[in-house]
Amino acid sequence: MTTDDAVATALRSLASNKMRSALTALGVIIGVAAVITMVAIAGGARQQQMQTIQSMGTNVLTVRPGQARQGMVFMGGGTAENLTLDHAARVARLGDPIAAVAPEMSRTATIKAGSQNTVTNVVGTTPEYLSIRNYRLATGRMFTDTDVHGDRRVAVIGSTTVKNLFPDGSSPLGQRLRVQGITCEIIGTLVEKGAMGFMDPDDIVMIPVTTAMHRVFGTDHVRSISVQATSLALVPAAQAEIEKELRRVMKVPEGTDSPFNIRTQADWVDLAEQTSRTFTLLLGAIASVSLLVGGIGIMNIMLVSVTERTREIGVRKAMGARRRDVWMQFFIEAIVLSLVSGLVGVGVGVGGSAIVGKFTGWTVLVAPGSVVLAFGFAALVGVFFGMYPAVKASRLDPVEALRYE
Repeated sequence: MTTDDAVATALRSLASNKMRSALTALGVIIGVAAVITMVAIAGGARQQQMQTIQSMGTNVLTVRPGQARQGMVFMGGGTAENLTLDHAARVARLGDPIAAVAPEMSRTATIKAGSQNTVTNVVGTTPEYLSIRNYRLATGRMFTDTDVHGDRRVAVIGSTTVKNLFPDGSSPLGQRLRVQGITCEIIGTLVEKGAMGFMDPDDIVMIPVTTAMHRVFGTDHVRSISVQATSLALVPAAQAEIEKELRRVMKVPEGTDSPFNIRTQADWVDLAEQTSRTFTLLLGAIASVSLLVGGIGIMNIMLVSVTERTREIGVRKAMGARRRDVWMQFFIEAIVLSLVSGLVGVGVGVGGSAIVGKFTGWTVLVAPGSVVLAFGFAALVGVFFGMYPAVKASRLDPVEALRYE
């Protein structure tokens, strides 16, 4: 028997049991489609993470406090209250390679304007925050250093906040909103950046950092300090200068850990890459289980087929068919079933990814590598799980096979 004969025989056998073949193929189709869709969702999440990091500004370093400790219990990074406006001012006075500095005091709070209210991110900061974080004004103005020094009750709001508080389309400029019971006048709105997954940089209210500290949140420290280096190449130099200056101001002894940490964009990118890689592997592994189940289904159906066609195998062997011919017939049948299922699964996976993106609003990225991987895995499933039934069929004794009822 030639390979062409074996393929033709396998196709006739599959066509004669259409329902059984379709149900067997369904397991592999679901597995391939699940792998492609899951990896596409993970790829979209990674892309959103990268966009979020880029939206935070270029050449940016973030100084955050270390972790507080209560007794013998460490409360986690960022819980210490050891960064102040004075620290931000000292970093700003360093000059090159520091281009801009913006202290930040941010918390989630309920905002009210007229009869509308929403929960949003309230950021107390300085005018430099706009350029550092790549925000642009749409209308009005940004608060000034004079507003900051005078603890003025003014606010600049993002486009999502505008939609939530002023759904009738009226201009927010000159209107008043309440933050934690403190009334602020809206003096500006921001150009929309666009939502990025679960993060929405447009859902924001900016107020002077002194107003946030003294009037709204009642604190004397800041949550973080954003620093923009003069160029990407000078980020390491800026990090070293900031580290040196803050250790000197805080009087940190030599040889001890700093009571703060400095993150660069590269750190955030590495963290996002590691998280995305883990997420992709996890989703891919979960989806691959369905492929294995589909492979077991193929082996099960092929064993049933061998049992049903025992007399046929006996007749073929009695007429001179070699073990290789019988093996090839059943093996190719399993391969054809898995390859056809894989092709259909690729189509379902690509289409399913598009549907998920359309109806959920998520960014879904179908990578060619995931398609090749899923299809290749489907082919391997056919090879692996089709081998045993084919070998079993080829080893049947022709005399016993002819007697089989």
